[in-house]
This record gives sequence, structure tokens and C-alpha cells, in this order.
Amino acid sequence: MKKAILTIDDVPSNNTKAIVDYLNEKDITVVMFAVGEWLEKKPENAIYALQHGMILGNHSYTHPQFSSLTLEESKQEIEKCEEQLERIYQMAGVERKYRPFRFPYGDKGGQNKDALQEFLKEKGFDKLDDSQIPYAWWKESGLDKDIDTLWTFDFAEYNIRRGNDFTAEDVFKRINDPNPVSGAAILADGGYHFILFHAHDETEEMVPGYHRLFIDYLLEHGVTFDRPKFK
Repeated sequence: MKKAILTIDDVPSNNTKAIVDYLNEKDITVVMFAVGEWLEKKPENAIYALQHGMILGNHSYTHPQFSSLTLEESKQEIEKCEEQLERIYQMAGVERKYRPFRFPYGDKGGQNKDALQEFLKEKGFDKLDDSQIPYAWWKESGLDKDIDTLWTFDFAEYNIRRGNDFTAEDVFKRINDPNPVSGAAILADGGYHFILFHAHDETEEMVPGYHRLFIDYLLEHGVTFDRPKFK
């Protein structure tokens, strides 16, 4: 048995609607982490995602490296994105039940990490239920205590760009790697994953329908997707 929850960063993008349609076709509900300034520019695709069953989470307002910010700047990044998310949920006519958060690049804020975790708790952010993740390093790193949502497997498909020699074949190599340098093997039996994926128009340009290509491959190799739950 190989189970996972799919998370998608950097919405809304132009290809968000196509990704949502595909996910509904496969009966997969995901957490989509939204960038606040992009919500301002492209609200319609975020609204579409909400009205078609997806969950929107906070991915900051401008997608910075949090370790390069002061504590006050970090809080402003989170709060400004919250304002946009509240607006989008209201425009969509969808009740906002959960408030997940993900740091851009997995950068938890450096010296401000503990203060930011406390801030997320105080503001009522919700922790994605990670109780089924079996990897010892998850708890050893304290990730079971952190409020924000990290990941156990990264497709790294965001590296597919013009001028970059990273290709779809490299993504498949990552998927089939039995002993990855970071995270855990996605196709190993008994695994449970938070998968990191991205809604990027640049990747779509290079590999049209890349979301279908890679997620179908997981489905064909026995990965099943759980509906996100929160603690």
C-alpha cells in the first residue's frame, strides 16, 4: 500500500483550472497553497478551484525566503495573504473551514522559526494531519510538531524550464529512486506521503499536461490519494 496527500504550490496560475479539472476527473482533493499577490492578479482560477472542491492555503504574499526577513516582515507576509484568501473564499461563496500554511521553499524563517510557529498557532492555522507518516526523520526533525506543511516527496518538476537541462525523464528518475537524498521513496510499499507539486505555466509550456503525466504515473504504480484532514 502506498498512500499520499497531494499538495500543489504557487496557485493561481493560468493552468490551475486544467489541473483542477484533472483532479476532479480522478476524484483527488488537494491543498493548493496560494501566493497572495497572484490571488489579486488572477482571482478567477482560485475561485474556480474552491468551487470545485479544492482547499486553498496560505503560501505568503510575495513568496520570499523567510529567513531573509525580519519577524515583523514575516508576519506581514502571512497576514497580507490571509486578507486575500478571505476575499477569495467570500467571492467563491465557499466556507473557509481550514487554514493551512506552507513556507515558500520550505524555509521556516531561520532564527525566527520558533516565533513564527507560535504566531501560526496564535492565528489559528491548521496542521495537516501527519499522524500516518511513518518516517523516523519526520519526528526526529520536529516536523510532527510544526504547524506549517512540509513534504516527504518532491517531484521537482518546477526545474523544467527553458535554459535548464532538467527534463520529464529526470522527474521519472526521482519517482523511481528507491533511496532519495532527501525525503522518502514515493513507490515504496507502506509509505505515506505529503507530495509537493506546482502549478507553473512555465512547466506547462515545456511539457503540456505535465500534471496528468506525472500523477497518472503514480496512480498506475499503486499510489492512492487520501482526502486531506487536519488536526
